[in-house]
Amino acid sequence: MRLLLGFILALVVAAIVGLGATWLTLSRGTAFGAVTLGPWTAWPRTGTRSIDPYARASIARTGELPIGSGDGVAFLARTDDSGRALDGRCDVLISGATPQARYWTLTLYDPEGRLVANTVERPGFTSQEVVRRAEGSFDIVVAPRARAGNWLPTGGVDSYILMLRLYDSPVGVATRAAREAPMPSIIVKSCP
Repeated sequence: MRLLLGFILALVVAAIVGLGATWLTLSRGTAFGAVTLGPWTAWPRTGTRSIDPYARASIARTGELPIGSGDGVAFLARTDDSGRALDGRCDVLISGATPQARYWTLTLYDPEGRLVANTVERPGFTSQEVVRRAEGSFDIVVAPRARAGNWLPTGGVDSYILMLRLYDSPVGVATRAAREAPMPSIIVKSCP
């Protein structure tokens, strides 16, 4: 009887730890094979046949459609360059250049993956419409109040996620350093 109770207890503890770790992995969006460049993180294998089981389960749970490896790669940023969470009440500057790509989009999402609602109905920018400097770099201000130039409104949300999608880009699994793929910086300029 004692052996049976010990076996049942061990089985319950193993199930709780295993299911808890799986839930934590799926709810945090953690997957293997991540490429991190500053605050930007991508999972280039997500749109391939070599996708890991946790990423596959996360996609099934959220219903997202990943970018295929032949089409491009999507980078997420949840923090600024110093590791501070992105707050919709703050003025944030996204500055620099993107890696080589035929086309790119930069979009604001809430933590649940929905577009951030705002009064001007602008959820993001594309490489075709962003105003650039002569050398090709750009500045985008992400802020709750209107700004001159490239302004992306946050609607004053508590937190948000930036998604930079690069289409037809050589950035992928082999990319490991910022010198290989220059990513725009994310800097908090002011915060209430």
